[in-house]
Amino acid sequence: MLKKEINKLDILSLAIGAIIGWGAFVLPGDLFLKTGILNSTIAIVAGALIMVGIEKNYGYLLHKFPVAGGEYAFTYDAFGWKHALTCGWFLALAYISIVPLNATALALVARFTMPGILEVGYLYSIAGSKIYLGEVGIAIFVLCLFAYLNIKGIKLASQLQKIMVILLVGIVFLFLSLVIARVGITNSNTMSFIKSETISLIKILKILSIAPLLFIGFDCIPQMAEELNFEAKKASQLAIISIMVGALIYILIILFTSFGITSNQIIDGKISWATGYTTEYYFGKIGIILLIIALTSAIIAGINGFYMAASRLLFAMSRGKILPEFFGKLDSQYQTPKNAILFTLGISLIAPWFGRNVLLWIVGTSSVGASIGYLYTSLSAYKIYKKEYGKIFIPSILGSVSGVIFLILLLVPGLDSSLSLPSIIVLGVWGIIGLSFYKFYDLEVVHYNKNELDELILNRDSEGNFKK
Repeated sequence: MLKKEINKLDILSLAIGAIIGWGAFVLPGDLFLKTGILNSTIAIVAGALIMVGIEKNYGYLLHKFPVAGGEYAFTYDAFGWKHALTCGWFLALAYISIVPLNATALALVARFTMPGILEVGYLYSIAGSKIYLGEVGIAIFVLCLFAYLNIKGIKLASQLQKIMVILLVGIVFLFLSLVIARVGITNSNTMSFIKSETISLIKILKILSIAPLLFIGFDCIPQMAEELNFEAKKASQLAIISIMVGALIYILIILFTSFGITSNQIIDGKISWATGYTTEYYFGKIGIILLIIALTSAIIAGINGFYMAASRLLFAMSRGKILPEFFGKLDSQYQTPKNAILFTLGISLIAPWFGRNVLLWIVGTSSVGASIGYLYTSLSAYKIYKKEYGKIFIPSILGSVSGVIFLILLLVPGLDSSLSLPSIIVLGVWGIIGLSFYKFYDLEVVHYNKNELDELILNRDSEGNFKK
């Protein structure tokens, strides 16, 4: 068992920080305003409500299985180890891929605030991205730093997470309040988007398809269940709060960005960072400094949160003999899943060498991994609830349907929301690696009976009771 060191504020800041990463500050100009303020807001609100429905399944199962591994443990109890491996492995891809995605976003910050400072040591170009040693170096430094902090202990990482989230949320509210007081909410720039916009189901679905990516983070909570120093059922309320706060922050940043830029400027695509442009327009260099603090806080909170989630998931899968013992080794001094953290670091260190455009291929795969986790959790809730109470758990139906819809939007070719070919290739390669672990486990599992596996994965004794 891992140490019980996480309190309510720790877990709330973990979830909020994981939800609001670099995308909250970059996607308004790159995607949301191009889709439209109203269309994006409708999609984000709808996505948040769907996630709250899905979370109800997490809340029910987390109360029954307060152990590391979350979705992996739920799926094992409902459907056995083969499905648990599928769920856990693709969910691990979702978590791990977001770590380097946040780390490389620091180069975007540097390009806007200090052009050219990191663009030193040109190496090569790939998929339209120029790779500089300076940008790779800063990403590697940050990845190594937060791996070290997570190995040092969950309390240190959690304290840092709280500071980052307070700065992030506080600065967003400050900016929007000041700009509304200055020009009013019905200013000409914002109205240029709204007046030219028509509600489009296709555009709404395009944003809705990435809801698993936008809100991935609340599901980090079950990964930390074993380390909570309060009752697991209360974590469900905190997860719902994190979803609603995340949706609010997304919408507020979209609205704020619209105050300093017109719809024609967004269509022209000549402004590299719309949120930064608006900030500089209204608040000058001081505003940019505060925005950089907010964005850096979001990036750091994202890196930190998904280091914690990915490492706990890999640790739990190893403890259940579904991955090699290497992933389950705890640090002798800090009792943290050291090798799982180092594995996450190792995979993440590869990514910066391929450039930002290649990394964006991973965005879609992260949505697929999260959707698989949501689907398996909802199906598990359906099966376990029906077995326990003899009736249907309504949120499990809603969550299962939502999971299937997300996967259809992402995987069916020809849709505006479907994955690119490179993203499909990434999914395939990750699946092949997972298949090798399937073969490993198929050989390993013969040494254990079901009661032994239940104890390892679910922390249950031979009579099916949870071990305190």
